[in-house]
Amino acid sequence: MITPLLLEAEASGIFYASEGVWNAVFQMGLIALVILAANILRRLPFIRKSLMPVSVIAGFLMLIAKLILRGFGVRDFFNMELMDTLVYHCIALGFIAMSLRAAEPGAKKGAGVRSGAMIVGAYLVQAFVGLVITIGIGLLIKPDLFKAAGLLLPMGYGQGPGQANNIGMTYESYGFAGGKSFGLALAAAGYICACVVGVIVLNFWRRRGLVKSASGQEGRADELPASYFQGEGEIPISDSIDKLSIQMGLVLVVYLVTYLVTKGLTSLLEAAAPGVASLLNPMLWGFNFIIGSAVAMLTKLLLDGAHKRGWMKRRYRNSYLLNRLSGFFFDVMIVAGIACIDPEDLSGLWVPFALLAAAGGVVTWFYLKRVCRSVCPDYYREGLISMYGMMTGTIGSGILLLREIDPDFKTPAANNLVTGSSSGILFGAPLLILVTTAAKSDALLYAVMGIIVVYFALLMLFIRLAGRKKDR
Repeated sequence: MITPLLLEAEASGIFYASEGVWNAVFQMGLIALVILAANILRRLPFIRKSLMPVSVIAGFLMLIAKLILRGFGVRDFFNMELMDTLVYHCIALGFIAMSLRAAEPGAKKGAGVRSGAMIVGAYLVQAFVGLVITIGIGLLIKPDLFKAAGLLLPMGYGQGPGQANNIGMTYESYGFAGGKSFGLALAAAGYICACVVGVIVLNFWRRRGLVKSASGQEGRADELPASYFQGEGEIPISDSIDKLSIQMGLVLVVYLVTYLVTKGLTSLLEAAAPGVASLLNPMLWGFNFIIGSAVAMLTKLLLDGAHKRGWMKRRYRNSYLLNRLSGFFFDVMIVAGIACIDPEDLSGLWVPFALLAAAGGVVTWFYLKRVCRSVCPDYYREGLISMYGMMTGTIGSGILLLREIDPDFKTPAANNLVTGSSSGILFGAPLLILVTTAAKSDALLYAVMGIIVVYFALLMLFIRLAGRKKDR
């Protein structure tokens, strides 16, 4: 039934001519258009061989289109405020979907925890090298350089465009002009580094006969076991409600709880300690994906516990569909994040940017080359190439490189990326606090460098001791 209120709203044009609503629909349509165009472009042989993810190609297409239109004086065709919003929320939604998935069978015990320590160790190496570069440039060449900018290297390379965007915006509030674009540009450079270095290494291994390429081996859906799509005891694909709707509902409910928890914490801090609240509240909202991941893990434990006790007869989570949702959110985040880069903001920052981008690729490779021999000796090359792809790009670029030599994921390397990312959230929480603290003064910056060295040593000790315990 059409109510009088609805008729009045339609007559006033609220639904048909709302500029804000249609602008959001238009912007999402543009993102979909560039993704489809990028998918077509990736069929070109030289682009396909680069292993560049479709979402990264789409992001660069949108960035190029933005710059061309800007040259003709058109600046409002792409809504950068909406793109920022998508980056912020999609990173949390993507991590929530990842955290809700069931653990993959066959993963080696302890691999996830040690992988998490290795991942955070890579962050620390990138952070230390980044600070050495920016502090050195600030003392010797460019005194007005924001010295904490080096900490955007682990945010862009290790964490991706979502955190590079969030921390870059935080640094802008501390006086780093162009901090957001600087961080997003580093994230984009990381994708290129992952693909270029990854392809060179794979070709080198192939020529030496160390690995066999899986290029051209396309797996068909009918060759995969039914358990790949549907777990035992799960709800049917389509019942009174579609199975995908259930997965989306779980993700959104967890995100709602994440908002309520964050809102409650910030309100309590404001009431109890306004001074502390001014320091911690922006951090809590900026790192909402950590809270979201924690709530998702707790939700997963509660659902699994209810099923084991017989309170729930069916399993509602489906890892395959949750994978697809997390992939969707991360694809949108990557496209919007790259589109938000503004080259004008990098004026005067090209030297530190180039040095950080090059150094990040080099030190990450040599660090992982050393540590992977301890963490994954039985599948060293699979573990190394997948970790390098993730620690310079995203988990997607890590999977892309891994599929070239392990298309069926017979080694635990792919699972380590997921479980390592989850445990890495716990190991990496102190680093996120240090990243914001270091930007407040030079004294704190040098203190943070010392803490990074100590924390790195502790993580390496943990990896070694955990490895010995596993061997015993």
